Amino acid sequence: MCVAENDAVIGEEEVLVPCIDKTTETKDKTPSGVVLLGKYELLKLLGSGAFAKVYHALNLETGQSVAVKAMSKKKVLKNGYTAQIEREVSIMRRLRHPHIAKLFEVLATKTKIYLIMEFAPGGDLYQKVAGNGRLTEDLCRQYFRQLISAIKYFHSHGVFHRDVKLDNLLIDENMNIKVSDFGLSAVKNQIRFDGFLHTTCGTPAYLAPEILAKRGYDGARIDVWKIFRGMFRFPKWTSCELRNLITRMLDTNPNTRITIDEIMIDPWFTRGGFVDHVVRFEPDWDKYLAKVKELNAFDLISFASGLDLSGLFKDPSDSVFLERFLCREGVERIVEEVAEIERVVVKKDENGCGGVRLEGSDGNFMVLVGVYRLTVDFVVIEVKSGERGVESGARFWRDKLRLVLRELAEK
Repeated sequence: MCVAENDAVIGEEEVLVPCIDKTTETKDKTPSGVVLLGKYELLKLLGSGAFAKVYHALNLETGQSVAVKAMSKKKVLKNGYTAQIEREVSIMRRLRHPHIAKLFEVLATKTKIYLIMEFAPGGDLYQKVAGNGRLTEDLCRQYFRQLISAIKYFHSHGVFHRDVKLDNLLIDENMNIKVSDFGLSAVKNQIRFDGFLHTTCGTPAYLAPEILAKRGYDGARIDVWKIFRGMFRFPKWTSCELRNLITRMLDTNPNTRITIDEIMIDPWFTRGGFVDHVVRFEPDWDKYLAKVKELNAFDLISFASGLDLSGLFKDPSDSVFLERFLCREGVERIVEEVAEIERVVVKKDENGCGGVRLEGSDGNFMVLVGVYRLTVDFVVIEVKSGERGVESGARFWRDKLRLVLRELAEK
């Protein structure tokens, strides 16, 4: 869960940076015994970074150990990390795999945001290797199988980690690994028209060559790469089968580099027999999502119990409004009818919430209206002000559109 603050590459486009450094002991004055929101007792500081701290804590209701990632709202907003944190939460909320660290819930106060996560008492794999010198090849195979199973799983959900390394592989009480730190991850809807991701991010020593080339890259293939350059040597104790596998993984050409599916049938990987018993996890309510207007990984987090991020990152001085509520079918037609009566221009929103933009005929205000299907009978309406005319847009919403939609919702 902990990576160095300077483990980021500054590119020409969007820049993603890790939140927590590799510090294991700091001068944090938070005393043990402090109870967070009446539920979690903080026991020990595990790591500290620019705007976040990770604690070992105890759930007072269940007695379960958890990791609490505490973040300063002020620093999150100031440094522009809102999208990164929302992405991490939304991705972790959807993933349920025995070798992926779980996110249990999100809590917030006036000044802090808390991610309550699975606690791994064994630390990370980097510390384990550093402490033991080296691992046996059989143990390496065990950990590697668990890692590949997790990667195959989140790739099947359209998630690309983009920062797989020993530091981000935690060890639980049963000595199994848990993939963590999805803060630099990407999802399929970030892929551009050319079929590639373009954001420069990750840990410098582990970046795949195609990321540095800045011509676009395949998210799945960079999760296979594990070294900075294509130049490497093997310790004398490694087997020929392992050397062949690593050589195929560290192919500088992403088009010929071994894939996850190919790794899973490699002789070294399958030695002794291996069957991946992990089944694809689907939230119970996924089956109700409409095929045409499905919620993506970012949207789902907003409607999940205990994980609603609405308002958590809002700047107190920001006058932009955002409201969500449940409504029955037919809301799209109602929005268009109200817009026509009030002489409001309706335009499809290509880059925003996936709904429509309502613009005043004089261009003085803009309201974004998103409609997301939640069940067979109900949809979720998300209304937020645009970049201009916040006051007039809020007035239109409050005095006109909301009244009509609420009547529809109550029928």
